Amino acid sequence: MGFNCGIVGLPNVGKSTLFNALTATQAAEAANYPFCTIEPNVGRVAVPDQRLETCAALAGSAKIVPTQLEFVDIAGLVRGAAEGQGLGNQFLAHIREVDAILHVVRSFEDENVVHLEGSVDALRDIEIVETELMLADLESLERRAQQLEKRVRGGEREGKAQAELVGIVLAGLRKGIAARDLPLDPERRKAVRALQLLSAKPVLYVANVDEGSAKSGNAASEALSRFAAAHGAGAVIISAAIEAELAALGDEEKAQYLAALGLEETGLSRVIRAGYALLDLITFFTVGPKEAHAWTILRGTKARQAAGKVHSDFEKGFIRAEVIACEDFIAQGGEQGAREAGRMRLEGADYPVADGDVMHFRFNL
Repeated sequence: MGFNCGIVGLPNVGKSTLFNALTATQAAEAANYPFCTIEPNVGRVAVPDQRLETCAALAGSAKIVPTQLEFVDIAGLVRGAAEGQGLGNQFLAHIREVDAILHVVRSFEDENVVHLEGSVDALRDIEIVETELMLADLESLERRAQQLEKRVRGGEREGKAQAELVGIVLAGLRKGIAARDLPLDPERRKAVRALQLLSAKPVLYVANVDEGSAKSGNAASEALSRFAAAHGAGAVIISAAIEAELAALGDEEKAQYLAALGLEETGLSRVIRAGYALLDLITFFTVGPKEAHAWTILRGTKARQAAGKVHSDFEKGFIRAEVIACEDFIAQGGEQGAREAGRMRLEGADYPVADGDVMHFRFNL
């Protein structure tokens, strides 16, 4: 599994249409009224990676296993969700389980598609969703603060440290600052992630534009991009309508359609690339005659832990890793050529895996 993200936003912004297009299914009903998505729909898509395809061809792999991205289409949010309005409670529960938030923001005008707030305003819509996430965090942390206070009075040292952290986050939330935007040192930021706060989740904003704005965007998407950059978030421009049409085409037709629109790649590819950058993820490969497999890990992961992604026994009995950079694997015509050219190296348990590494793990139990 690569990573999973919850598709969120106000009703009628194109969440379900985008979900259907990205996953090439009709698992979520797309309709012009609020709350057509009641239970979260889950779809998985293979992460396209030409490097994996090329390595598999060179190795004569019988099977190709790409890493996957999981999309969770969550019910639309409205004002008052943190207090249970609309389907807010369900929304808030489901979002706690995802790695990142894919926040779809309506950035198109269409009199045939109603807007719950009466007009198109990307920044206002973002504020509505962000406010509900922060209010939910505020409520849960205030309860937690009361519990921690009792532990502190009992002389518990760990409770004191956690109470201080919760106090910092609470102070920020009361000022309207999301947990992800607080100026914290790396150690405290890691501790905040452990609190499972909604407003601490990394966000990738998706400006859903009309077909004519898919290439260059529009005023609404530009405002959204500036907002995302100011908050250290990712942002992509997508036309859900175009993505829905692309989902029904074959590879050749899809390429022709993209070329006619002046687009170099699909929205799915842009979302995946932006998502990996947001979460600081990389991919390594295991390649052999039986299968070529892509694996997603956090940048900086050491070789021993990467081996554990393939099989727990590999991590327990790790000896060393045989590593070939993907570019060398391809340039030298495969593993044997890379070995003969001296492009294969042995790395120990603490080697930080690089993006595109082709790895073979040696282990002994």
